[in-house]
Amino acid sequence: MEDTILFLVRYLHVLCGVMWIGILWYFNFVQIPSMPKIPDDQKPAISKVIAPEALFWFRWGAAGTVLFGLILSYMNGYMHEAMTLQRPDIGFGMWMGLIMAFNVWFIIWPAQKIALGIVETDADAKPAAGRRAMLFSRTNTLLSIPMLFSMISAQNATGF
Repeated sequence: MEDTILFLVRYLHVLCGVMWIGILWYFNFVQIPSMPKIPDDQKPAISKVIAPEALFWFRWGAAGTVLFGLILSYMNGYMHEAMTLQRPDIGFGMWMGLIMAFNVWFIIWPAQKIALGIVETDADAKPAAGRRAMLFSRTNTLLSIPMLFSMISAQNATGF
């Protein structure tokens, strides 16, 4: 039974991670570069419909990835060693994931709510909030590469 639970937690960790990083990469490699090419009259379809929906799954994908990752590390008995970097092979990946999730919930999402007009604010705040969200999203994209490398290489018996 414990093996089944461990499998399910690992599966949910990976499933949430694919959703989170997939949407992160969609934002940075597709949506942001495409926005200048979209006619102004069509941009509300992105900002009022697609982006808020994508940001919902983005946030909860991040939360699920962290939650199931922490449970997985606890169940496998390496949580303390990884979090204190006594196991840097996986600890660096866990810390990058935690930093990225912090960025999602406490920097990107609050800034996106302003930029997309989900919360009321003066019009002058929107461009600055959009830029802040984009810069931290780009930071997360850059962090996602070594984070994924760390998490995958830790599972490789030969290591690097």
